[in-house]
Amino acid sequence: MSKRENDSLALKQLMKSFIKENNLSKGMQKIKVEEAWHKLMGQGVTSYTHSVELQKKTLIIRLTSSVLREELSYGKEKIIKMINEEIGDKVISKLMLV
Repeated sequence: MSKRENDSLALKQLMKSFIKENNLSKGMQKIKVEEAWHKLMGQGVTSYTHSVELQKKTLIIRLTSSVLREELSYGKEKIIKMINEEIGDKVISKLMLV
C-alpha cells in the first residue's frame, strides 16, 4: 500500500509543477475562489449570486438581491478571512459586492 501513497504524492507534485510551468496558477485560484464562495455561503446566498470574479486581489460578487448585498456588506472582512482560510492562501484582500 505504501507504493500507492508514493505514487499519489508524485502525481500531486507533478500537477503542481505542471500548473506552475504553464502559468495556470491564477486560473486555478479563480476556480478555487468560486468553489469556496459557493461552499461557504450555502445554497441561500448562491441562489442570489449572479457571478463570482477574481481580479488581481479583489473578489467581485454580483448579486441579484439588494437586501442580501446590504447584509453581506456588514461582514466583508469575515468573508475575506473565511475564503482565504478555505483556499489556504491570502488570495483576496478586497471584496466588492455589486
